[in-house]
Amino acid sequence: MEAEILGQEVAIAGGFSIMALLESADGIILSVVAILVFASFWSWAIIIEKFFRFRRLRSQSNKFEDIFWSGKSLDDLYDKLGHRPDHPMALMFASAMREWRRSSEKGPISASNVDGVKERIGRVMRVTESRELDRAERFLPFLATVGSTAPFIGLFGTVWGIMNSFQSIASNNNTTLAVVAPGIAEALFATALGLLAAIPAVIFYNNFINSRDRLAVRLDGFAEEFQAILSRQLDEGRR
Repeated sequence: MEAEILGQEVAIAGGFSIMALLESADGIILSVVAILVFASFWSWAIIIEKFFRFRRLRSQSNKFEDIFWSGKSLDDLYDKLGHRPDHPMALMFASAMREWRRSSEKGPISASNVDGVKERIGRVMRVTESRELDRAERFLPFLATVGSTAPFIGLFGTVWGIMNSFQSIASNNNTTLAVVAPGIAEALFATALGLLAAIPAVIFYNNFINSRDRLAVRLDGFAEEFQAILSRQLDEGRR
């Protein structure tokens, strides 16, 4: 009997591969593993997409600001951009210029209409900014959810694996490695997967939120400066 148990221990010691653990795991552990693997893969897909997206937004904003402050005519810049720019700052500019042109289509803007024009321009820029920031942070809540829940899902798998170990001890009436090790290994594997999914999600979520906040500050600053330019032109037009 002792030789048989010793043989099982040796076999287990040489067979703790991931596939071996999954083959011996029950349905609950497999469900936990499937959820965590899916969460991890989907998180990395979001991380990669957002990394390149925020880097592209920074580059596009830098290029647009260089052109905007180069002294080029606002009308020429708007005509060059077309009606569907591809980044938030240019979209805010285009929406404001579109409203400006609509307001001046019927002739010079009268003194009684100036405040209304300013308000509409400010409103369309704020709406555009809000919409573009929502697009930039799309799927980020999923990273936050994975970062906060994956460790607990892994912990559930850990508790379940330990319960399996105690059940094996009770049914076999011994505490040898051959009896205890499979459940403990499954428990630790679930914990590791939970941390593997959660840690990158939390790190990159915080990084992307900071990038989103910096973009928001930058867009707010551009909106204020551009509205000041338009307001100055409106005031000069009344004189």
